Amino acid sequence: MSESQKVSELGERSLISALSRSFKNSTNPDLVIGPGEDDCAVLDISDEGYLVVTTDMLHRKTDFPDQMTPWQIGWMSAAVNFSDVASTGARPIGFLSSLGISPDTDVSFVEEVSKGMADCAKECGTSVIGGDIDTHDELTINGTALGKVKKRHLLTRRGAQVGDKVCVTGFAGSAGAALHALFNDIEIPASLLNTLFEPYPRVTEGQKLAQSRAVSCMMDTSDGLALSLHDLSDLNAVGFQINESSLPIQYEVLNHVTDDQDELLNFAMYTGGDFELLFTVSPDLLNKVQNICCLTVIGDVVDQTLGTTIIRGDDTILSINRKGYLQL
Repeated sequence: MSESQKVSELGERSLISALSRSFKNSTNPDLVIGPGEDDCAVLDISDEGYLVVTTDMLHRKTDFPDQMTPWQIGWMSAAVNFSDVASTGARPIGFLSSLGISPDTDVSFVEEVSKGMADCAKECGTSVIGGDIDTHDELTINGTALGKVKKRHLLTRRGAQVGDKVCVTGFAGSAGAALHALFNDIEIPASLLNTLFEPYPRVTEGQKLAQSRAVSCMMDTSDGLALSLHDLSDLNAVGFQINESSLPIQYEVLNHVTDDQDELLNFAMYTGGDFELLFTVSPDLLNKVQNICCLTVIGDVVDQTLGTTIIRGDDTILSINRKGYLQL
């Protein structure tokens, strides 16, 4: 990494990789999965269980549209972290948050943000257990979520095999479509807007999928489906073939935002903020997970030489670009 190179030129993922290499020089006998390797760090805490830990930082200008309420800001700040915990199959056991706020912020605003965090944590079966407050020019929220999982149930991004089925929970592209609607003054129902403002962490689904022992690898789709597929491709040395016709598009997107196939594909593949689970399952075990939660089979794991592609409605095959939501 060049000393003169700017952070914006390097990019988020490359910077994380570079920093993670320096962190790996230290020895931690309890560390099972370390910096930059997965959605969560994993620590060995007992003969039977792991502790999973994740952290995420959000800012007023880049992460919270003006239309969001303080409660929704708090909810989202917790949800983005619990989504990472969900991707490991762990049970959430606590949430901590550090708030950077300007001195002239109304106390009622901070109280509502805190209430949103607490409500999200409660919905995930846990609570806010601590944090810190400091002054800052821009509202900045750093969250940390903790979870516990039995060793035999831990799910990571590694494990996909050629022939596995590719599945996602919920819908693809709803949050991106909602953000597009906001920027273009398109009126949309609350059910669609809330996919952006109040993302729901799939912690229950994650635990059930892990306990099924049928899932080979899993991660969340917060940075977009396309970028997530490429992350899994790199780690597992495989390719993916996705069927456009199988992508789960929310009815409200079709009815209120667009029915243009190219635009729908862009929302589903290249926009972030959905916080769904992307996972792979052996075909022989697919029936074991199909009744666990709302999921859709969207494609197959293929040989790496075939790349990561999508079959469109007219049977043309296109490469899926390595792009999505990045903070830097």
